Amino acid sequence: MNSPGASVPAATDVVTLADVEAARERLDPVVHRTPLDTSTTFAERSGAAAVGLKLENTQRTGSFKIRGAYNAMAQLSVGERDRGVVAASAGNHAQGVALAGRLLDVDATIVVPEVTPAAKIEATRGYGAAVVVEGASYEPAYEHALDIADEAGKTFVHPFDDADVIAGQGTVGLELREQFDPDTVLVAIGGGGLVSGVATALKAHDSETRLVGVQPEGAAHAKPSLDQDRLHRLDEVDTVAEGIADARLLERTFAVMRERVDDVVAVSDTALAVATTLLAERSKTVVEAAGAAPVAALVSGAVDVADERVACVLSGGNTNLTEHAALTRTGLMALDRYVEARLALRGWPTSVADVTETVAERGAELDVLERARPTASDDPNRTPIRVGLEGSGSTHLVDVLSALDSRPTVSVVEHSLDAALDG
Repeated sequence: MNSPGASVPAATDVVTLADVEAARERLDPVVHRTPLDTSTTFAERSGAAAVGLKLENTQRTGSFKIRGAYNAMAQLSVGERDRGVVAASAGNHAQGVALAGRLLDVDATIVVPEVTPAAKIEATRGYGAAVVVEGASYEPAYEHALDIADEAGKTFVHPFDDADVIAGQGTVGLELREQFDPDTVLVAIGGGGLVSGVATALKAHDSETRLVGVQPEGAAHAKPSLDQDRLHRLDEVDTVAEGIADARLLERTFAVMRERVDDVVAVSDTALAVATTLLAERSKTVVEAAGAAPVAALVSGAVDVADERVACVLSGGNTNLTEHAALTRTGLMALDRYVEARLALRGWPTSVADVTETVAERGAELDVLERARPTASDDPNRTPIRVGLEGSGSTHLVDVLSALDSRPTVSVVEHSLDAALDG
């Protein structure tokens, strides 16, 4: 669905620096001033002069969303507070509204799509909100929440298309400017509330600061909107980053972004997995896929940051541990530091010792060892097993596989490093 750009208001009619500064006064007693961590690793990988990681994954509720939710809900009238609020969210806005409701004594009902991680749902309930699961994606959850608001007379707290929400998110930008003084800032885009607020805060102080939004390739609606100067809605979204799996901007965020955001780039889900992995390994910080999007753009080369001071806003860290483990395993595979292999063993189960000893001798890590289901191509006199091995790189892992294949009791049948071996 497209709407003409001419119907979009001016950015100054949506949110101003004064709005962001007023939001900061409301939020000071409530939110954390999140730390900014510098990273030599990411500076070297990207060619930047310096890289700063704004750790909104350490914010209350695990993401920046409490900022916008509280700022909006703190300005409700007495009657609106008495009737309660409703919101739709894939998880982080849900927790922000739920905690704001508890702090302000406002009943909150949150509608979440089925893809929302269980950790986010349980955390939302833990803050005292009622949770309704509806729809396979955000859009049907959003529509259901609007229906609840109309029927029950509750105030709908929009996750991004709200001036007070945008102003609250903009307080991230105020802190960032004081902590790091960046040339370029990379911010994930879902509906555009965070990047709109951060751009408002930073551009007002220095119009030369470059704001670059980052989206997954499977939810890349913002750049077509800005390029065509009209709202562009995707028919479907498909990305591991459920926190930014929105199908469109809306009028307010579009209005701000068209004037204050310099560029938007897209990154693959594999790049998101690599960034999540490197953040966990090198920066010792856990982020969800959406939170890793700015670093994914940085290390994949999606944006040129040579010799610049670059800030990446890590917007959230709410992820199931099993999902985080699976994503980092994918990241390690993309970095050629993890291999999955199918082996055939003679003399099961005593030959398992040959596998474990060989892996240990070669300095690799044995992550998985399990019996595999036999196939028609398997030797019936051998036991098929599946292993997962972690090493320092493709050369190391090729050496481990070769050592395994040289054992009399072990044959390497297939593996995920064919390209590395061919090279």
